[in-house]
Amino acid sequence: MRILRYNRSTKGLTLVEMLVVLGIYSILLVAIGTGISAFYSFNAYTIAQAYQVYHARTGMQSVVRDIREMTYADDGTFPLEVMTASRVGFYSDIDRDASVEYVEYVLNGTVLNKYVYNATGTTAVVYNTSTPDETYILSEYVQNEGQGIPMFTYYDGTGSLATASSTVTDIRYVQAEIIVNIDPIRDPGEFKLVSSAALRNLLEN
Repeated sequence: MRILRYNRSTKGLTLVEMLVVLGIYSILLVAIGTGISAFYSFNAYTIAQAYQVYHARTGMQSVVRDIREMTYADDGTFPLEVMTASRVGFYSDIDRDASVEYVEYVLNGTVLNKYVYNATGTTAVVYNTSTPDETYILSEYVQNEGQGIPMFTYYDGTGSLATASSTVTDIRYVQAEIIVNIDPIRDPGEFKLVSSAALRNLLEN
């Protein structure tokens, strides 16, 4: 019969071995943590730029959607109210309720804002544009003004670019262009978004 004998060498890790394992484990944790920190530090600009591009894209979608639904105001005012290179104002039922809102998209320096003004009154509808009922920041670090590039351009029914003599009643298409860059002197450089919208409710049959 074979007799199994107790062997002290089969016991668990000794204190010295445990300390060595813990030391190696700690070194690996520090190395991984340092690597992750260095990655985010090195790519912080790219990550921030991507974040701003995402918001610019969302803002552009909002601009195009609202312009396409441009319509006459509750008081009968023509749909398009303001048309400049950095500001467009119009009437649109943006929340799909029983009332038409007045909306402005305005580039203030490097920030694209959206202002919403609700109609008030029943027998006599009024749009008080002194203070917006809602304000949204759609995009930051917009570089259009710094580069002299209009954010909004306007076209008539023939597709011709609006001129100084054009009026709001001539416009049938609006193009929006957003140039985003959180730091114009650094790579990876600017990101440009361009889209256009037809004034559906004004197009001739």
